[in-house]
Amino acid sequence: MTITADPAPTDQRLSTADRTLIGLLVISTFVVIFNETVMSLALPRLMSDLNVSAATGQWLTTGFLLTMAVVIPATGFVMERFTVRQVFVAAMGLFTTGTLIAAVAPGFGVLLLGRVVQAAGTGVMIPLLMTTAMSLVAPSARGRIMGVISIVISVAPAIGPTVSGLVLSRLSWRWLFLVVLPIAVLSLALGAWKVRNVTTPRRAHLDVLSLLLSATGFGGLIYGLSSLGEGGGHAPVAPWIPVVVGIGALALFVRRQRALQRGRGPLMDLRVFAQRSFTVSVLVMVAGFMSLFGALILLPIYLQNVHGLSTLAAGLLVLPGGLAMGALSPLVGRLYDRFGPQPLVLPGTVVLSAALWLLATVGPETSTGLVVLFHVMVMSALALMLTPLMTSALGSLSADLYGHGSAVISTLQQVAGAAGTALFVTVLSRTTAAGLADGADTVTATADGVRAAFVWGGGISLAAVVAALWVRRTR
Repeated sequence: MTITADPAPTDQRLSTADRTLIGLLVISTFVVIFNETVMSLALPRLMSDLNVSAATGQWLTTGFLLTMAVVIPATGFVMERFTVRQVFVAAMGLFTTGTLIAAVAPGFGVLLLGRVVQAAGTGVMIPLLMTTAMSLVAPSARGRIMGVISIVISVAPAIGPTVSGLVLSRLSWRWLFLVVLPIAVLSLALGAWKVRNVTTPRRAHLDVLSLLLSATGFGGLIYGLSSLGEGGGHAPVAPWIPVVVGIGALALFVRRQRALQRGRGPLMDLRVFAQRSFTVSVLVMVAGFMSLFGALILLPIYLQNVHGLSTLAAGLLVLPGGLAMGALSPLVGRLYDRFGPQPLVLPGTVVLSAALWLLATVGPETSTGLVVLFHVMVMSALALMLTPLMTSALGSLSADLYGHGSAVISTLQQVAGAAGTALFVTVLSRTTAAGLADGADTVTATADGVRAAFVWGGGISLAAVVAALWVRRTR
């Protein structure tokens, strides 16, 4: 199949209509990604109000992740086949409907349905935002817009638990959805009115077997890793089983995509990995997202179980890191446009590694101020990394591969988040259990587990430092 791409933009100045379109997509995507982690602190309240077990309640997160794993790999096809306006209205319509269902849910089953419908819309939004930005913004100005997109991808999930803690300290869990609902409705209405088509839809073949293999592969991998990250004790099957099944299905998926490349066209075009800059940038990004989600899960545990802080206080103490990242990302985007990726990515990976090794030294006596400082270092380092990496990765592709490249990045973000959570929590749990078995008290054993987990994170960060040496500006 021959694909004709829209010409790449050359003028750095965006029209008012283009700025409006990107602004709507940024706000809408921030809302849906923020919603991804807003339920993280609500499980105890839900267990009590809906009379469900922890294993059942955890499906509100697991079901959300599994739906995302099914939807995201197909977004390359969706954006080839349909216009930007059609995709936006469908995605935000699903998210808004799911939010309404969850807000009025009379029981757990309907609440889970609402989360699944939300996830179906959420999975499309990041690839849609990335693809639209790459289609509209000239290469010499893409760093600035990718800096804004970095805020959406990383700051939104980072502040979700903080907002969740604030809401739950005063209101019922339903307000987690009622607060989001009017913003979602307004975004949908403005988008239906203002979003215009900036890409040319093409005839595309949807391979059902590829869809099934991707759902089994990515779904099994994320479900298994998430079960490990939850401790694995409540999983209906041993976590290693879906991981093995997922890896096997992904191997078949890759083989199927290569075969379809010579025929009717793949569901996810893996030619993106033929570009070295894309592959290297994505590998460094995976290490960054593993560190991000690992730190997001570990630090609240440390602050609550070692320092004895409340859930709300722990959520507020990780807020400065998210704010630092949000403040730095636009500046990093402008610096990328001027200097390229390596002067930013290499120092970013070094600072990330240093921060993770510093976190590997924390204990019961470590002041909360130092812990907040180390977390700010982690988030600032990620701000230096993510914008240049995303811009270099997508900028190395031809225009007809933007949708597939965005889908690959979004999919691997989910996998990296699940893998980082699984790794950090597994090391934490095993080290803590060993300490308790040796007679240590709970506080000391938990602190030992946190340190051991961050040692693993520090090891991964060293690999990222080495890979960053090969990140180059794309032309």
